Amino acid sequence: MDPRQEPVVADLTVEDTVARLREALASGDRAGVLLAADRVDDQDAEAIFEAIDASETRALFDLIGNEAFADLIVRLNDEHAADVLELIPASDAADVLEELDPDDATDIFGELEPEHSGVILVQMEPAEAQELQELLAYPPETAGGLMTPAFVSIAPTLRADQAVVALRKVAEEAETVNYVYVTDPDDHLLGVLSLHRLVLTTPDSLVKDLMYTRPITVRATEDQEAAARVLVENDLLALPVVDDQNRILGIITVDDITEVLEREVTEDIERIGGSAPLSEPYLRAKPTLLYRKRIVWLFVLFMAQFLTVSIISRYDSLLAQMTVLSFFIPILIGTGGNIGSQTVTTIVRALAIGEIGPQHTIRVLLKEASTGLMLGLTMAALMFIRALLTNGADSQVALVVAVTVFSIGLWAAPVGSILPIVLNRFRVDPAVVSAPFISCLVDTTGLIIYFTVAKLVLDVV
Repeated sequence: MDPRQEPVVADLTVEDTVARLREALASGDRAGVLLAADRVDDQDAEAIFEAIDASETRALFDLIGNEAFADLIVRLNDEHAADVLELIPASDAADVLEELDPDDATDIFGELEPEHSGVILVQMEPAEAQELQELLAYPPETAGGLMTPAFVSIAPTLRADQAVVALRKVAEEAETVNYVYVTDPDDHLLGVLSLHRLVLTTPDSLVKDLMYTRPITVRATEDQEAAARVLVENDLLALPVVDDQNRILGIITVDDITEVLEREVTEDIERIGGSAPLSEPYLRAKPTLLYRKRIVWLFVLFMAQFLTVSIISRYDSLLAQMTVLSFFIPILIGTGGNIGSQTVTTIVRALAIGEIGPQHTIRVLLKEASTGLMLGLTMAALMFIRALLTNGADSQVALVVAVTVFSIGLWAAPVGSILPIVLNRFRVDPAVVSAPFISCLVDTTGLIIYFTVAKLVLDVV
């Protein structure tokens, strides 16, 4: 076999990768460790650092070095990466942080325990440490907390050929060179120039004549989710972050935005399900943490369901006279809850990605009312037929059930759409209006509608 040819390795499970890595660590096989580390993806990285102990973590660092170790821990969530850094000597942890992009290093550093962060900061190069401290000054949920200062800026008076030469010198230090930012001596952002346009223009063209003078920017104090929305809606590869004087402080890149959007969507999904968002990956979360995240909402919904019991008990005489009515309670409240949940999920997503806002309230209400009308008519027809096929139910009972389903559909869809918009208007996370909450609300009101229609149609007390 040609020694220069890399051996073909079949797809390995996470367990196989961990076993091979630990075996290589035990024998000090650097080549084996590097091969295993090179095949690690994001999920494998979490599993590997969960499996190896502190001594193995230090051995891993000693064998693969700063750069490869940095490439591994950047695949972890910030809290887990900080835990791993605390297992190796402070000087080595400082070297690893210096290998990372400034924004990634800042996120991980912010999760270190104070007794470790201070020691590691002292071990870092002065310039790197100062950069880290400047980024840490911004709250983590703001655009400033997400940005990286590794961007390329040039003067407007440069010629295109001079700008290209300047770019070659700093390209490796920058997060991206897709956009070149044009600034004055005080770092005020004057314009932006795409690398594509710069390299294709004539050498003697001036940068100030090539740049776009009205670049899209975001303030450092802006929320990360709002910054992500600006970047995505404008189909940008990077977004400049400026201060109140329009001085450029850094840039936010697409990969950073992907992480923000993934985190926000995850939180919304968890809230919609009636659970508080987890602060760490699911596999690392202890049952006690899952309990704390879920019990509050579950308790609230549990108490709210008492209303359902109260409503049913209030109409016990009606149910005693018309026992067949009780047969349809589960399907009626289930249908209303499903319609409400579908609507809430759609509206929360539309709000999250900026498709709608408070100014669209009337349009959303009319759209969902129309949708609820069509859903109600369809479900009412099906329920009428199903009721007729039920023993003990006549055409009047079938009419009651059909009218109830129609009314619930007409009610559930608009309610499920308006509540998230109203909460968003008052700066409350619309995802808090979770599907279980809407289901509980529609269940309660659906029963009231059901029994009211039954009393009117069947003429019973």
